[in-house]
Amino acid sequence: MTALEVSDLHAYYGESHVLQGVTLRVDEREAVALLGRNGAGKTTTIATIAGFVPPRGGSVRIGERDLTGAAPHRVAAAGAALVPQGRRVFADLSVRENLLLAARDGAWTLDRVLELFPSLRHRLAHLGDQLSGGEQQMVAIARALLRNPALLLLDEPSEGLAPKLVQEVGDALVRLRDSGLALLLVEQNLALATRVAQRVYVMNKGAIVFSGTTDELASARDVEARYLGI
Repeated sequence: MTALEVSDLHAYYGESHVLQGVTLRVDEREAVALLGRNGAGKTTTIATIAGFVPPRGGSVRIGERDLTGAAPHRVAAAGAALVPQGRRVFADLSVRENLLLAARDGAWTLDRVLELFPSLRHRLAHLGDQLSGGEQQMVAIARALLRNPALLLLDEPSEGLAPKLVQEVGDALVRLRDSGLALLLVEQNLALATRVAQRVYVMNKGAIVFSGTTDELASARDVEARYLGI
């Protein structure tokens, strides 16, 4: 079964043709990474999937539902949860309030996300703006999990984090992958992405220029050098 299927997706900002026929898929119980340099179109892809950017062509299916051009709340109701770039933790709400804001009944409970991120257990009464960047990222991921999604979309979760915190976030994502949750991870950190993902897509100038397993990417030195700057 397929958790997410994107076919020939086109999207624009004004007259700028940003996504030029993007096709990708995430199967159930699979972790997939979308890689590329700044400006390649990765964030626009995830924003279009999540319903924030209306496409001008192509399709987006989540599970069995066609959600092409659907509003964000409909995409969320279909089982997709977004961990946005920049975390967007509410500064004047406590950690507990941030976490429970949009919680839904299901396997992911407050206790379970605190098992995934135990350092948050002692920060539940702290306000969002009293947290470090790493703690805010943990809150953003935990908040998305409390929606009990079938598909988790993550936009640059390692951005701005110290190496130790990137390791902790990576540990959590590996555990989520191993639990069977479908993941689409947008990243520039190649080491994190290939540690978490089983398959990867590489974007350049709004188009997919490579797709394959992490091992196949490691063997494609020309792709890494040309499109990822490695």
